[in-house]
Amino acid sequence: MRLASAPKHQQLRGAPRAPHRPRALRVRAAAPTTPIAPVEQRELGQSGLQVPIIGVGAWSWGDRSGYWGYGKEYDKSASLEAYKALIKAGLTFIDTAEVYGFGLSEEFLGEFMKEAPSDPPPLIATKYAPQPWRFTADTVPTACRASLKRLQLEKMALYIQHWPGFALNAFSNDAYIEGLARCVDQGLTQAVGVSNFNPARVAAAAKALKARGTVLSSNQVQYSLLYRKPEKNGVMEACKENGVTLVAYSPLCQGMLTGKYVPGGPKPSGPRSAIYSSKIAQIQPLIEVMRAVGKERGGKTPAQVALNWAVCKGALPIPGAKSAKQVEEIAGAAGWRLSEGEVLELEKAADKAGDFLGAPFENW
Repeated sequence: MRLASAPKHQQLRGAPRAPHRPRALRVRAAAPTTPIAPVEQRELGQSGLQVPIIGVGAWSWGDRSGYWGYGKEYDKSASLEAYKALIKAGLTFIDTAEVYGFGLSEEFLGEFMKEAPSDPPPLIATKYAPQPWRFTADTVPTACRASLKRLQLEKMALYIQHWPGFALNAFSNDAYIEGLARCVDQGLTQAVGVSNFNPARVAAAAKALKARGTVLSSNQVQYSLLYRKPEKNGVMEACKENGVTLVAYSPLCQGMLTGKYVPGGPKPSGPRSAIYSSKIAQIQPLIEVMRAVGKERGGKTPAQVALNWAVCKGALPIPGAKSAKQVEEIAGAAGWRLSEGEVLELEKAADKAGDFLGAPFENW
């Protein structure tokens, strides 16, 4: 993810106020809703919020950074079809952020919810960015309201601090947690969480929010078969000790665990090519083990095996989806469980693949 500030004309803006529509156009409110398939649910931390055991990430929707190939490999219509597919599949926990597409991911999601209404509506999580100009607790509910405006919602399911404040913002981390509590107080969100927090930060945030009469529901961190550091650096243990759900972003290691990349074949697009191309050969033994496990499970794909592994570890994975086809594959990871022996077999093969690059935020 690129964290550098966008040019001023691209910085986060609320969606413009919709013009008054003629009465004849209001028939959309009566449009039939999309039927939703039943998916196993779980509580997010101790918040009372029930969500599907697998969510979907919307980082790629409207991405203007060039990281995912938006506008070249896929477009807005593909993201809309992905949205319709995830609603139909019951994968109704959708994760976005104000920095994704410099607000465009949220705007798209708001439009999609109007275009394809569902009952019940999806559970939306979005994130607050501790940008250099944000220092006070009040900046958090202010940003939350701006996100709600782009999403065309009155209240969201989950609001998250995207990464810890650092440099000058390091002095504002207590204020950001207070700001999250104010979002709950003001009825802007049902639950609050954090992302990329180390064990000490998880414990401190949980304690502070409890003192304010609410709870820390989740800590969203990078976690996959190819990146298992949360198991070793204390993050997973801190989440368990504080009743916090570990939400796993990049649970497919940004495509590396799908099995579609092989030596001599197409490489990941954009910056991912430089990051991951040298790793393609060394992960093939793991992919073969995943294929074998999937075959024993009735033809599950490597991606489905990888996501089910994360669920078996107690995490809530939120893989990204750029198309309806990818959503359909994600949905196939639910409704079954790997055995303990299969989990151990996969981890043994993953250990041989070596370390993969993590995000720097977790060290802040």
